[in-house]
Amino acid sequence: MADHVDLVLDQWRAQRPDLDVSPMAVIGRLSRLNRVIDGELRANFARHGLDRASFDVLATLRRSAPPHRLTPTELMRSSMITSGAVTQRLDRLEARGLVTRGPSPVDGRGVVVALTDEGRGLVDKTLPDHLATEERLLAALSPAERERLAATLRTVLESLAE
Repeated sequence: MADHVDLVLDQWRAQRPDLDVSPMAVIGRLSRLNRVIDGELRANFARHGLDRASFDVLATLRRSAPPHRLTPTELMRSSMITSGAVTQRLDRLEARGLVTRGPSPVDGRGVVVALTDEGRGLVDKTLPDHLATEERLLAALSPAERERLAATLRTVLESLAE
């Protein structure tokens, strides 16, 4: 079964037979898949009044050990958002009453971010829908195929890590 990427590859092979365009088969499909996944996740988070980065912060706090608090640096390292986005995201989440910031009990100069009861409730309500969305997106793959794909993607990511 051919897809759009196959068409693109065939066109390149016809126009530039001197080049190996096979990397486009993987990168092109990953790019297209990323757009589909991003749209589906964005729609799911929006139904809960969140965006992807906000959910990531709340989920990172929720999966940390009780009392579900981390420093901003720990949050950045454990989540999928950049350091520049942490402060802005925390400002928004704090304004909504989903997290609090306060002095570190270990280092009075440091700050800790804590998940509020409201934030915990929201992430606990959102997580099952998030997992159902991811399950639906991967429904075409068997459990063994998912494991192989996850391992392959891990290998690529590790090879590119700085």
